Parts: sequence; C-alpha cells; structure tokens
Amino acid sequence: MTANRAEATAAGPDWARGAARLAGRLKGLRPWRRFGLAIALGGLSVLALPPISAAPLLFVTVPLLIWLLDGTGSRRAAFAVGWGFGFGYFLFGLYWVAFALTVDLARFWWVMPFAIAGLPAGLAVLWGTVAAVWRALPWRGAHRVLGFALLMGAMEWVRGHALTGFPWNLPGYVWIDWLPILQAASVVGLYGLTFLTLLVAASPAAVVARDGQASRRAAVLPAMALVAILAVTGWGLQRVPGAPVATVPDVQLRLVQGNIPQVEKWDPAFARRNFEVQRQLSVAEGFPAVTHVIWPETAVPYNVMGDPLARELLAQVTPAGGMTLVGAPRFGGTDADQTYWNSLLALDDTGTVQAVFDKFHLVPFGEYVPDWAWFLTAVGADVSGAGGYSAGDGPVTLDLPGLPPMSPLICYEVIFPAQVTADGQRPAWLLNITNDAWYGETAGPHQHFAIAQARAVEEGMPLVRVASTGISGVVDPFGRVTARLGLGSQGVVDAPLPQALPQPTPYARHGDLWLWLMLGTTSLVVVLWPIATRRQPRTNTFEQ
Repeated sequence: MTANRAEATAAGPDWARGAARLAGRLKGLRPWRRFGLAIALGGLSVLALPPISAAPLLFVTVPLLIWLLDGTGSRRAAFAVGWGFGFGYFLFGLYWVAFALTVDLARFWWVMPFAIAGLPAGLAVLWGTVAAVWRALPWRGAHRVLGFALLMGAMEWVRGHALTGFPWNLPGYVWIDWLPILQAASVVGLYGLTFLTLLVAASPAAVVARDGQASRRAAVLPAMALVAILAVTGWGLQRVPGAPVATVPDVQLRLVQGNIPQVEKWDPAFARRNFEVQRQLSVAEGFPAVTHVIWPETAVPYNVMGDPLARELLAQVTPAGGMTLVGAPRFGGTDADQTYWNSLLALDDTGTVQAVFDKFHLVPFGEYVPDWAWFLTAVGADVSGAGGYSAGDGPVTLDLPGLPPMSPLICYEVIFPAQVTADGQRPAWLLNITNDAWYGETAGPHQHFAIAQARAVEEGMPLVRVASTGISGVVDPFGRVTARLGLGSQGVVDAPLPQALPQPTPYARHGDLWLWLMLGTTSLVVVLWPIATRRQPRTNTFEQ
C-alpha cells in the first residue's frame, strides 16, 4: 500500500472503511453462497412492501445486491445473482397466488408448481437480464449505480407491459404508507416513482467502487439522494391539505362486503343464502341515508340479466331514485356458442339495467388462456377451466343518474398505471369492484388495496373499492383512506364520495412522459460521466 493510500486510510471515516470491508467480504463469497444470499435479500426486500411497508429496508438490500454483483466475474454469474434476488422477491411477494388454487385443488393441482415457483422464476428472468447487461457494461464508481437504476427502472416498465403486463409489487409501492413521498406519483406515476426509488435505494452502494475501494467523491451521490428524499417529502407535505377534501353533494355510497368464502361462492347450494346475505346488508341500519348501493365483483355468480326475479329482488334494496351496482357474469350468444363477460350492472329501483360495463383487461389463465400459452395443451395440461371469458371495450366513462361520471374497473384492471381512464371525458372517480376471496387472509388483498390507492394519487381523483371479503374502502385524490372495512369482515361501508381535484394531475395529462425524460437524462449522464472524468486525478481511497 502506498504512503498516500495509507494516509487516506488513516483519515478515512469509519463508515467508509466499514462499507469497503463489507463489500470486500461479499466479493469474496463462493458462487453458491452469493446466489443464496441474493435470494435471501430479495425475500427480505418484500418487507418494504405493504402490508409491512418497511421502505428503508431497500436502502440495505439494494446496495448489498450491487456489491454482490460487483463480485461476479462474468455475465452468467451476474445473471444468476440478479435472478436469485428477483426470485426471492417474487417468491415471497406473490406466494398468495398459489392460495387461489386450493379452492379447487383437484382440478388445478398441475398449476401449483407454476404458481409457487414458476411465476417467480419467470419474472426473475427480467431482473437477471438486467444484472447480466449491467455487468457487461464498463461502468465504474457512482455512475454504475445510476446505470443499475436506469436498467431496472426500464425493465420494470417492460414487466408492466410485456405479454399483457404484470406490474404487481413495483418497488415504488413501498411508499404507500409514506403519503408525502407517494405524492410524487401524481407527476411521474408509479413507474417513475419506481425508478426514483431504485436510484435513491441504490445510492449508498456508490461509496464503494467495483474494485472494492471506497471513494469520498462517490459519497456525494447518497448525499444527493437524501436531499432529494427530503425535498420530495417537503413538497408532498405541502401538497396534501390538512383538512378532508370536499365531498359530492347528495351522494351517500354503501359498499357491501358479504365476506363469502370462495369455496361457497359458486356452489348452487349456497346461492340463495349468499344472495340474501348481501341483500340484508344492503338495507341494514342507516339505509335511508344511502343513495347508491355497490356490490363486489361477481357478487351474484349467475345471469342477472336473464333472471327477472333476481332483478326484482335487487330493486327492493335499491334506494328510491338511486341505483344498485352489482358485479355479475353476463351471457351472450346461443346455447351452442355461449359468450361470457365479467361485468358490472347498474340497476335502478325498478330493477331495470341502466348500464353495463364488461371487464376489458382479463387475467391470464384465470379468465382466458393467452395465445402464447399454446404449449400447455401440447403437454396435456387441462386448461378448460382457466378461461372462457371475453374482453369488453375499455376503459370507459359511465354517466349514471345521481352520480358524477366514473371509470369502472373490475379487479385486476386497477393495477395498470395510465390505463384506468378513457381518453376524452375525464371521470370524477374510479370504482374498483373485486373478488379477493380467492386469496384468503394473505398479503395479496393488502397489496391489491395499496395498488388501488396509488391510482387515486396518479389520477387526482377518488377511488371507491368494493371487495367480496375485503379490503373495501374509499380513498381520496391524495391517497388518504377516508373509510375502510378490513379483510375478513362482514358488513358495509357508508361514506360520501370525495371530489376529484379541479384539474388533472401531470401524470393524468402526460402519462409516463416524465419517466422517459428521467431515463433519457440518466442515460446521458451514464454515457458522459466517464468522458468528463477521464482526465481527473484519482480519488483518495480507503483500504477495505
């Protein structure tokens, strides 16, 4: 070690030397230990998401991932580490998907391995690809951290769009319970917030270079990240008003949560009882003040349109001059060639269907079998019960008597940023009906509700959510929950409808434009940084 380096080491702060020593140990791990630690770090990162929302954990796990990648000697090794981190993240973040299959395990047992491990393994390929590309590029120092956030942010956008998209548990959702920071979604959306989250979370890794040496200059990046977090928090605190937002006059909603187990929902033996449970909840105490009643997705699991008695019974629990909105399947075609839609029906107090909305973004394998999944039938898998629904047109804006214009969303449709409202007439609120009974009392319904909260902030309009077993509630345009009924509870939520913001948010107007501007700017910095610093004198370093 040279005299200059020895002097720098002696003067170096403890945190810098400690970080360099830790990075050095990670770099020296055997490949299988590095891979196992990557899986563990990915699983630990899930605690940053709802319902735990321990967002600061990412400031530990993401830098450790980068230091693990620094220790890889090839693109293949980097892919393995990135894949391992992604596998742990998706395995523990999406475990609840397999819970749905236990409802009819005898029929769908063959899907269980795919749901438990196959889905996480497939999604993890995207993160592994990011790691391999990142390792192949000649990035050093702090700009390799920028490059990591750049590639990961872009890949998360791809995950939300490729093969119909699955943007569940984007890293930006860690801020759901940190409302001041969540307000940034009104400008950059959840994809943009995901990129910023990855950037600030990865920034501590900049204090140690890829060769394991610590740099004073690189410490500027985490300092800037801290300033950015404080600035966004200050702006968010200023943006969210101290008082509740105004409500829509003469509208009192009743959200009906029957808490009907999924194993009983489609059983004909329970059909009459389930229907009556929801009817009685609809007219429970406080009903005279209610103007509109809302039931969840497939609350009536048969053809209401073709059943005059069902419509008559629904009319009896519809407020005079108001409406009842009911989730139910809709049928079309002939007996030999039936067509099915997952629909929302709006009935008036005479039992007349005034409006219909058909779900337009269907769940792959749950409501239809994608064309690209032809290989499943080729290997003999029974997919006959995994589809059958047709997609409607959407998104749409519905005008219903006594209500401001709304954008209806059924279940899964609420998870897609910038795809929840129609072009043209701006709705005044979002209505999300869903059946989360498939997932029991797992993390899935909590994550789903949190995702819906983010759409309210992005669009600057309230969101009303009605779930069969929970979580049901009302969210104002700043993401604040104004009324809520918890998971696994039976009852109703009576609440006024908050008003939308007077003007659309920047994200509602421009979508992901800010994301691409941020990614483009970061790309320029990553490319130009080595050129600008090529002739700079070497930074003092600290011994590992």
